[in-house]
Amino acid sequence: MNLKTINNVYFIGIGGIGMSALARYFMANGKQVAGYDKTVSDITKALEDLGIDIHFNDGITEIASKFLNKEDTLVVYTPAIPNSHSELTYFRNNDFKVLKRSAVLGEITKQTKCLAVAGTHGKTTTTSILGHLLNFCNEPVTAFLGGISENYNSNLILNGTEVTVVEADEFDRSFLTLSPDLACITSMDADHLDIYGDASELIKSFKDFSECIKTNGKLFVKNGLPLEGITYGVEDDSDYSAQNVRILNGSYLFDVQTPNGLYKDFEFNLPGRHNLSNAIIALAMAVDYGCSHNQLAKGLASYKGVKRRFTYQIRTDDFVFIDDYAHHPEEINAVYQAVREMYTNKKVLVIFQPHLYSRTKDFVDGFAESLSNFDEVLLLDIYPARELPIEGVTSKWLLEKIENPCKKLISKSELIDEIKLSSAQIILTLGAGDIGEEVKHIKEAFSLAN
Repeated sequence: MNLKTINNVYFIGIGGIGMSALARYFMANGKQVAGYDKTVSDITKALEDLGIDIHFNDGITEIASKFLNKEDTLVVYTPAIPNSHSELTYFRNNDFKVLKRSAVLGEITKQTKCLAVAGTHGKTTTTSILGHLLNFCNEPVTAFLGGISENYNSNLILNGTEVTVVEADEFDRSFLTLSPDLACITSMDADHLDIYGDASELIKSFKDFSECIKTNGKLFVKNGLPLEGITYGVEDDSDYSAQNVRILNGSYLFDVQTPNGLYKDFEFNLPGRHNLSNAIIALAMAVDYGCSHNQLAKGLASYKGVKRRFTYQIRTDDFVFIDDYAHHPEEINAVYQAVREMYTNKKVLVIFQPHLYSRTKDFVDGFAESLSNFDEVLLLDIYPARELPIEGVTSKWLLEKIENPCKKLISKSELIDEIKLSSAQIILTLGAGDIGEEVKHIKEAFSLAN
């Protein structure tokens, strides 16, 4: 498919984080863009500010006539949209070009030099570091991010169209549409078992992804994963590794061991060894791409992070409030380790909203174990997203498994009062559901108090 011949792009589910980045991309490339979403959000408002027409009722009569010409309109949809959706049904029944978001991304990567980041954890942060580094080195890059970059206040970095940096998403195997020149795999922990059935199928799909790399392309893998590739790690014997790691004023200082020698004095401002690992693979790919070490060191020091990835909402000497997207036991463990490394002896309260009934069912013991590490636990009801309830799978069931006397199941309306009752100096909100909407209320209540 030649994307250059298409004038109009219509998005069904335009408010999704990945969909909205594509909408911005096409808008920046001079296309007419419009779309549907179920609800108004900060993302849809930002798109409307760019001049994109968005409506929130499912109906063909809502769509401008120019997007109903099948000869020069591309329709992009997200897998979160049900097959019963009337607009999606109309476009399919009338022979429009209708593609999933991942397929469109696949077409873009075929026509560019592509750097792809895969893995069950760390994709969004790694992609945003890599996109930022290439942009800082003034490469002609477009980076599609699965989160809002703090540096750009956007999920799209646009400095040219010859190079693309993309998240390679394993959900519903959509990363198999990509054609990367350089790719990395950060992790292959069991997840999305509602799609894959069991962990062996998930691992097989990562192996399939590694075979999507273009001829003469390269695969980078986290040291220890069961795949052949260029390895990376932290303070180990990987091809690329962080060495001489120390912490100064809440930032990491370290040296980078590469196949061509040791490069000294890199600075990175995100807490947590998992984030340091993400920085190392982004550096490795940028070095292989051809960026200079001096520029990369400056670029990394200027990197600010991604919203809802260990984001400091309040940071005073006696009260810290951090928000994070963690929604898998391994991610919760990574956040816990980061907090403990930064705040060794302080009391930590975690507020967790489980995401999906199926994920809660599949990993209930892992969730219970990871949450038991914190000093206090407040649990919210499960956020269902695309799912119907599963009998017996509830937050109460998870709560019973958490081995911690200071634990409680609460409603969102009780959140602020419960935090006020706690003597914890570190407050964490974790989860991938709508807990992010509560963050602003908590910040407001405790900014005044502090």
